[in-house]
Amino acid sequence: MENTLVTRVNHPKVSALSGTSAFIAGIFLTWLALILVLAARGEFAAPAGSPPLALLIGLLAPLSLFLLGYWTIRPLREFVLSADLRLIVGIQAWRWAGFGFLTLYTYGVLPGIFAWPAGLGDMAIGVTAPWVLSALLRRPGFAASKAFVAWNLSGILDLAVAVSIGALVPLLAPKFYGAVSTAPMAQLPLVLVPTFLVPTFLMLHLTALFQARHLGR
Repeated sequence: MENTLVTRVNHPKVSALSGTSAFIAGIFLTWLALILVLAARGEFAAPAGSPPLALLIGLLAPLSLFLLGYWTIRPLREFVLSADLRLIVGIQAWRWAGFGFLTLYTYGVLPGIFAWPAGLGDMAIGVTAPWVLSALLRRPGFAASKAFVAWNLSGILDLAVAVSIGALVPLLAPKFYGAVSTAPMAQLPLVLVPTFLVPTFLMLHLTALFQARHLGR
């Protein structure tokens, strides 16, 4: 079992899927360009007191397409199951940049009820990513462990909490934020967080969980 895990984690078969890799890269670039165009036109902004439906669509649409593709398109599923977990975990270390939310709160750009959970949650995942990566390098079997699964589930929970606060507070308590709201999250450059970065990090966590489940078998 350990030899199988070493083969899968240390020697991913991405080279055999170079065509799929190029296609996915093209999809991501097109997705990013579309977000930039829509954001420049103000399409993600919502009226005061209204739920950020456009932002939710921008988050859920690519995530839904990813899951649909994984379940229905065999080359994509093979690509996901052969992706390098070390790279996937390493990318999550960038979530230390969640410190930026706390900085924006300090300067009165974002409300604390959103900035603190979003910032601290991202920082927790970012600061623990090197530990998870080290565990994978030392023991490839860690990819099928409960600790690895728990870490990825924690990363998903952090993002889900931040999105829920940003979406539900304007809907349930429109005046709760007061003068400082999450409206800047619907404008460039912050709009890239909920519409591009959050779905991307969720896809990476799901990829890791799909691999953990596959290796556990």
